[in-house]
Amino acid sequence: MPTSPVVTRFAPSPTGYLHIGGARTALFNWLFARHHGGEFQLRIEDTDRARSTPEATAAILRGMDWLGLDHDGEVVSQFERAPRHAEVAHQMLDAGHAYKCFSTQDEIATFREAARAESKSTLFLSPWRDADAASQPDAPYVIRMKAPRTGQTVIEDQVQGRVKFENNLLDDMICLRSDGTPTYMLAVVVDDHDMGVTHVIRGDDHLNNAARQTLVYSAMDWDVPVWAHIPLIHGPDGKKLSKRHGALGVEEYQAMGYPACAMRNYLARLGWSHGDDEFFTTKQAIDWFDLGGIGKSPSRFDFKKLDNISGQHIAATGDTDLLGQIETYLSAVGQPALTDEQKTVMLRGMYCLKERAKTFPLLLDKAEFILASRPIQPDEKAAKLLDNVSRGILKQLTPSLQDVSWTRDTLEQVATKVAEANDAKFGKIAGPLRAALAGRTATPSVFDMMLVLGREETIARLTDAIG
Repeated sequence: MPTSPVVTRFAPSPTGYLHIGGARTALFNWLFARHHGGEFQLRIEDTDRARSTPEATAAILRGMDWLGLDHDGEVVSQFERAPRHAEVAHQMLDAGHAYKCFSTQDEIATFREAARAESKSTLFLSPWRDADAASQPDAPYVIRMKAPRTGQTVIEDQVQGRVKFENNLLDDMICLRSDGTPTYMLAVVVDDHDMGVTHVIRGDDHLNNAARQTLVYSAMDWDVPVWAHIPLIHGPDGKKLSKRHGALGVEEYQAMGYPACAMRNYLARLGWSHGDDEFFTTKQAIDWFDLGGIGKSPSRFDFKKLDNISGQHIAATGDTDLLGQIETYLSAVGQPALTDEQKTVMLRGMYCLKERAKTFPLLLDKAEFILASRPIQPDEKAAKLLDNVSRGILKQLTPSLQDVSWTRDTLEQVATKVAEANDAKFGKIAGPLRAALAGRTATPSVFDMMLVLGREETIARLTDAIG
C-alpha cells in the first residue's frame, strides 16, 4: 500500500479518437487510483499544435465519459503550461544541469554523417556543453539537458522489473527549443510533478522515455514517481493492434452496442488478471486491482471473448438499468427513441430478450416483435409460412385465446389442442405463429411473445394475419 495519497493521470494527445490502447491505459490508472482512494487526473498533451484538434479532444472526453472513467479536478492543457515548462528549463540552466547549445541543424547533420562514415555513434555531442559563457554568440540556441556520460540510469519498474540504461547511450536531450517552446520530454515531467502524480502507468513504448525523464527529476531534485510500463495490445495475429484488426476507437465499440461495463471488464482483462476470474463487476475490479497483476507479455484482442463477456453483463444487468443503457445507445447511434408504450413492453419482455444477447443491436433485433407496429409486414421467408392451411389453423386458435387465463401453461395447452385437432404437432403451427406475431422466422419463443404482447395485441396480430 502506497504511503502517500495516490495520484495517477491519463495524458492522451488529441490527434484522433480515443483508441483501445489508450482506453486501457486510462482504465488501469483509474482503477489504481480508485482502489487506493486517490486521484485520477486527465491531461491533454496538446503541444503539437499542427496535429492537435478540438474535435479530437472532444472525442477523447466522450470516450472517457462513455466508459465511466471520471477524472478529478479540471482537465489540464499541456500547451497552456508552456511558460511553466520554460521556467524549469531556465532553472536547470542556472543550476548547471543544462546548457545553451548554438549548434545549427546543418552542423548536427554534418556531425552525424561523419560519425556514420567512421562507424561511430551518431549520438550528438554538442561542442557547447562545457563552453565558456564568454564565447557564446548572440544567436538562437536551444537548452539541452546535461546528461551524465558515465554509469547507468536505473528504472525500477513495477511491471518490467529493474531496467538499466547505459548513460553513454543517452543524449543531451533538448528541453527548450530555439523558439522558446518546450519539448514533450520536459513538459511531461514538469506537468507530472506539478500535478502531484505519484504513479506513472503507461504503455511500454514509453519505457526508454522514463530513463531520460528521470534525469530531469534528478536535476530538479524532485521525487521520481513509481513507474509501471504496461505491454501493448496486439491483434489476434500477434501483431501490434491496428486498423486491419477492426474497430480501434472506443466510440466504435459504443456504436457496435457493447455495454460500457463489459468494455471495462474486457479491457481490464487485457494484460491484468485476478486469479482465473474472467467476468467481474467494476466494483470488483476496483477492489482487486493492483500493479502486481499486470503481465509482461502483450495481450491479444479477441472479439469472441469480448462478445462472451458482453453477453454475461447484459444478462446480469437489472432490467430497468439495461433499458436505460439501450436508450443511451439508441441516442448515441442516432436511432429513434423508444415510445413510452415500447419501453413498458420492453421491460415486460426483458427476461426473454437479454437471454444470449451479446450486444444491444442483437437484443433489439430479438425485440423487433415489440418494436414493430400493426399491421405486421412479414418478411419473404415468414410470408411463405402463412399459407391458406396455416391461416385456417390460426383462425381456429384465435377464438380459443379470448377467455383463457394468460399463462404459459394455458397457452401451451390451447395451442397444442388446436394442433392435435389438425393432426399435427405444435411445431406445425409454431412457424405461422412467429410469422403472424413478429413477421419473421427467428424470434423468441411464441409463448414468450404472447405473454409479453398481452392478450389484446396477440389476438389483434393473429386476426390481421388471418386476413
